Amino acid sequence: MKERILVTGGTGYIGSHTVVELQNNGYDVVIVDNLSNSRADVVDNIEKITGIRPAFEHVDCLDYAALENVFTKYPGIKGIIHFAASKAVGESVQKPLLYYRNNIVSLINLLELMPKYNVEGIIFSSSCTVYGQPDQLPVTEEAPIKKAESPYGNTKQINEEIIRDTIASGSPIHAILLRYFNPIGAHPTALIGELPNGVPQNLIPYLTQTAIGIREKLTVFGDDYNTPDGSCIRDYIYVVDLAKAHVTAMHRILDGKQKDTVEVFNIGTGKGVSVLELIHAFEASTGVKLNYQIGKRRAGDIEQVWADPTYANNELGWKAETSLEDTLRSAWEWQLKLRENGIQ
Repeated sequence: MKERILVTGGTGYIGSHTVVELQNNGYDVVIVDNLSNSRADVVDNIEKITGIRPAFEHVDCLDYAALENVFTKYPGIKGIIHFAASKAVGESVQKPLLYYRNNIVSLINLLELMPKYNVEGIIFSSSCTVYGQPDQLPVTEEAPIKKAESPYGNTKQINEEIIRDTIASGSPIHAILLRYFNPIGAHPTALIGELPNGVPQNLIPYLTQTAIGIREKLTVFGDDYNTPDGSCIRDYIYVVDLAKAHVTAMHRILDGKQKDTVEVFNIGTGKGVSVLELIHAFEASTGVKLNYQIGKRRAGDIEQVWADPTYANNELGWKAETSLEDTLRSAWEWQLKLRENGIQ
């Protein structure tokens, strides 16, 4: 058995896919999650995919004592992948204090516990939101950090700074900051995928719920941006490709291959796709017509951003490999599976 890895937010969307990839690579995984935006039965489905049941602790990372109990119950944790966070841009504008508490205090608790329990490294789930509206596209890791457009984006910037400052102070840990672009899709088994509680805040689950009839219509937030079709442009990356990037990054930390104690990688496809293009690609790849309308712009949204993933491709040896069409089909298969299981 390989090293033991703690995955916070491991029953969530990206977390669950990453747990699968870690287990497929022989890691022993411990999940902590407060189930605020996920379900406990995700653990069952991870076991169905990999044949291995990860350890699961129903713990909130804000609860320092409960979190410390995880480190004592599961000795020898070598690395942490930190997903646990509130993540909806729009909601963060309405509930900033919830976002600052959840996203910042959880990280501080982990960074305090890591040296105490000899945890070597942490992979932090960051975001392309730290770049704001970039001056140049595609975005490289050298692009300046802009003033955040939302409290959510600001928590990612602050957490990156907290990690840098902690390591600069002499804390004996290593970090890799993965700045994701827009993760979409579901596992090819359709056993795990994106299942937000309540009304989805992200585009794809809202889109697939509209396609299947749970939502009446999908609203495209603005068609008057300075883009070819007027809708926002993003870099949509398949969640399994993204999960594999975390495994590669964890290998890098534990094998002592880092060139610096804190490293940053953009994790994207390198291709910008507009919201309207995404809708048309979904319709073409699934044969399902979508009921959508154009609405007003949404607070906190930036106009366009996509990655230059060259550094991650060359330095990590990782690359996004799955086509947009296959990714969208996987999202639709997941939605169909949810209906089959009676989950709306």
